[in-house]
Amino acid sequence: MTTAEHTRVETLRWCADKLEMIDQRILPTRFEYLSYTNADEVAEGIRSMVVRGAPAIGCAAAYGVALQALANQHKDKTVFDAAMQHGYEVLAASRPTAVNLFWALQRMKHSQHAQTGISQAELAVVLLTLAHEICAEDVRINRAMGDFGAALLKDGARVLTHCNAGALATAGHGTALGVIRSAVEVGKKISVFADETRPFLQGARLTAWEMVQENIPVTLITDNMAGHLMKCGEIDAVIVGTDRVAANGDVANKIGTYMVAVLAHRHNIPFYVACPLSTIDMQLPHGDAIPIEERSHDEVTGFGAQRWAPAGVQVRNPAFDVTPAELVTALITERGVIHQPDTAQLKKLMVQN
Repeated sequence: MTTAEHTRVETLRWCADKLEMIDQRILPTRFEYLSYTNADEVAEGIRSMVVRGAPAIGCAAAYGVALQALANQHKDKTVFDAAMQHGYEVLAASRPTAVNLFWALQRMKHSQHAQTGISQAELAVVLLTLAHEICAEDVRINRAMGDFGAALLKDGARVLTHCNAGALATAGHGTALGVIRSAVEVGKKISVFADETRPFLQGARLTAWEMVQENIPVTLITDNMAGHLMKCGEIDAVIVGTDRVAANGDVANKIGTYMVAVLAHRHNIPFYVACPLSTIDMQLPHGDAIPIEERSHDEVTGFGAQRWAPAGVQVRNPAFDVTPAELVTALITERGVIHQPDTAQLKKLMVQN
């Protein structure tokens, strides 16, 4: 696939009254879209990680609500209302950590309840229009973050990233990888180290794939190599995305991020977090209050049809960890860069919103 072809690839797209999403479970071996027609199907797509990444999950949830309205628009109002309530509930239960999911659902619910004197079919159009806007807005936000973040990277920077916070984790461009893309677009020579990100291998399968498609130099490493490369002076900056940021600046991201942040702090390497405002949860005072999803043991004991762990072994599989704010050099948002984030700065930032 050429760079031009890649730029037309959409993580989520609306096609023939259906939501289509790239099946990220099978990349990079195969590239396929799956179709969705109601909230239950979209919730399962989120839960099974057909789509992943906080912004993309939020966009998918918005479309799930719109699909639920379209699927039930010609039914009795009582049935319609019950179906919509079920849609909100099943989508909200799909994954607990990414706050963008709940942010998007709240926007959709507020829009639904604000409509009066219109038919259910007209309401479905209103909700679909809002879902489209949430996706378009996400790309605009990512572009703005990319512009702010690109200024932080020096020409020739070697950047480590963990998990996948690229176009595949958003409606387009990406958060952490969006910063890298934007830096490259303004002429900076940036190279990437991608942690493979056990156990689901988002770095190996997705981040590496995105960078290869765009001819951005990328080197894949296992998660436990990051400290060695930092000690050897081969990494200039770390940029990651986030699924939820607490009011004090604590950051929840893919499991292993905390380890990378500690290593970066030890080696005096800046640790940046690309963070849309929709990911900041001012209702949670600190990171200990962020719910941490535990996923299937099968993701740890093997991958696909391959199993490498013995039957009967006990397994833990937390999908996220929390990095304390004191380890975060800066949050990169669509409103600018927040150095050494804390509660006071985030309150001021969110008031502007």
